[in-house]
Amino acid sequence: VQLQASGGGLVQAGGSLRLSCTASRPTFSSYFMAWFRQAPGKEREFVAAINRNGDSTNYVDSVKGRFTISRINAKNTVYLQMNSLKPEDTAVYYCAARRMGWSTSHYEYDYWGQGTLVTVSS
Repeated sequence: VQLQASGGGLVQAGGSLRLSCTASRPTFSSYFMAWFRQAPGKEREFVAAINRNGDSTNYVDSVKGRFTISRINAKNTVYLQMNSLKPEDTAVYYCAARRMGWSTSHYEYDYWGQGTLVTVSS
């Protein structure tokens, strides 16, 4: 499956952005979806994940209460709503898909989008 991420940009601290990731296949609903991020010189980090029908989510502690992952299977799209952004959220954000259950490890995802840059200024 091909994933296309969009929605990144430059925002001031405290602001909001919404990232989108659209899949090429109508079998999108069969995949667990996740967002990861990678800051310069750092490892790729798990941010959030959502199950196939969207009724269960998982977040890294640093974004809980600020970020919300959601999906609309009819649109083959997963979203990441990011509020109260901080400079430390600056990174390239990637969406990813896997068929078999939850994972916070980027090694276990089968498909990746191209990444979208989020820059938060102080």
